This record gives sequence, C-alpha cells and structure tokens, in this order.
Amino acid sequence: MELRQLRYFVSVVEEGGFTRAAARLHLAQPGLSAQIRQLEKELGQPLLDRSGRSVTPTEVGRAVLPQARAALAAAEAVQQTVDAYTGLLRGRVTLGLVSGATGHAFDIAAFLADFHDAHPSVELALTEDTTERMQAALLAGELDIALLGPVEEVPPPKVAFRMVIDVPLVAAVAPGVPFLDRVDGTSVPLADLRDSPLICLPHGTGVRAALERGCSQVGFRPRVAFEAAAPHVLARLAARGLGIAVLPAGEDEFPLDRQLRTLRIAGPGMRARIALAWRTTGPSSPAARVLLDCLREALPKPAEM
Repeated sequence: MELRQLRYFVSVVEEGGFTRAAARLHLAQPGLSAQIRQLEKELGQPLLDRSGRSVTPTEVGRAVLPQARAALAAAEAVQQTVDAYTGLLRGRVTLGLVSGATGHAFDIAAFLADFHDAHPSVELALTEDTTERMQAALLAGELDIALLGPVEEVPPPKVAFRMVIDVPLVAAVAPGVPFLDRVDGTSVPLADLRDSPLICLPHGTGVRAALERGCSQVGFRPRVAFEAAAPHVLARLAARGLGIAVLPAGEDEFPLDRQLRTLRIAGPGMRARIALAWRTTGPSSPAARVLLDCLREALPKPAEM
C-alpha cells in the first residue's frame, strides 16, 4: 500500500468518478483505475462501487475513507514540519471571491501574483461565487479564505470577519428618466423605489440581500427587472434607461458622473459591505495562514461614508 494510492482513492470518492479525479490529479484515467484496483487487490476488498452513473464507496470503502484521509494528513504534517525548518512554504490554498468584491480598491490579481512570486510552491485556487455559498464552503472546509458581501456586521457562528469595504448604497439613474422629476436633493427614500424597475446584483450577494431586507422593512418587494454579476454592468444597463441601478457608493468602474445621476438611498441597512472571512479556528494549512496574514495587511480598511 502506498500513500499515492490512498490519495487516488480519496480523490475518486470526492470527485464522484474516475474522469474528474484523473483531471484533478493530472493523471491518465487508465493509470488511475489500475492503481485503485491494485490497492483493492492488496486489501482484499472492493473499495468503490462502479455500477452506477457515479462512483461511490462500498461499505468497506466508507469505513476506510477516514483512515485514508488521516494517513494523508499525517504525511502532510510531516512535510510541513520539515518545511518549517527549511523556510519553504508549500501546499494548496482555496480563496473565494464574490463578484465585484474589490473593484479598484484592491487589485486581487496583482496581490496573488506577488504572493506566488514569494511562495512558488504554494498552489492558489481562486473561485467566484455568491456570499451564501462561500460561507457554507468555509464552514465545510472547502474554502480557506473568502472575500464576501455580508449583510450583517456580525459574522455567523464559527466564521470570523474583517470588514474591508462598508459604503452606502446609491441609486444610479440615467438623465431623462421620469423618476428624477420627483427627486429633490442628493438622496432618495428607499420607499420611493417601490414602483420603479431596479437593476441589481443577483441573489446570494450582500447588496441584493441588503436591498431585499430594507424593502421588506418599509413594506414592499423590490421589482428587479435586470440582474448582473458585476456592478459596472448594472451601471451600463441603467445608462440605457432600463431601470434604476442599485450600486455601492464610489463605484468607479463606469463614468457615473457623466452618464448617470447617483442618489444615496435613505433606508434601513442600505449599505454595501465586503469582508475578509475565515473560520474562527483559522485555516488548516500553514500556506493558508500565511496568505490570510498577508491579506489582512494588504487589504484597505473601510472608510467612513
């Protein structure tokens, strides 16, 4: 029995099949299958049920799986101990990012490139998703760190936050839209958006949740006519007169001052927040802990608005 065979077995179970596991491991599928069969032959029991559309562990496989993971974790701990003495950082770090999380306030691509230059043996995996799914992935251990858009300042149990962006929400309206005829000043009550078509980020984002919760508190459901995953796309739709875009204040990926009028939305909880999030127990790997420390240092602190 070899550690790599245990790694292969765990990967097939986690991916639900040989094809995806082979892609994850950068192996040819026939070679992967041969190694698993060799492991089963040595143990004298089948570990995987190959009869269905997806590959699942047998009863013996389910019993073996925790021990296989523990063996792999122990081997990784040995390597990490040696690396600590040599000053080498290695491993895999998973980072989640909500769409439009940082804009021009923070260049995540440049940050990750610099981190990779400093630690070339660390594999970085960056994914975009909604806030709700990323919080669940953090708790499940599928993500090490996330930049997400919480609605509340207080994080859910077992998750820690450091607020990075905390700005008001604004209504961006194209000149000539009749809605502006009723506006006096630089702000608009949330209730005045009741009958207007709105353009907003999708469900699962902090901005959308803040909009829906605020509208509920003042007695109506928002009429969202268009959704897009990036704030600058919302602004472009609003500039064509398709509705009123609900955006974070200070969004500068689009020339709002020339093509849109922005009005601060006066209402309960009408703020856009981005937080750096991680499990309260901390990331499991040294590489993830170092990346988290670097992010804490590099990310800006929210300005008062």
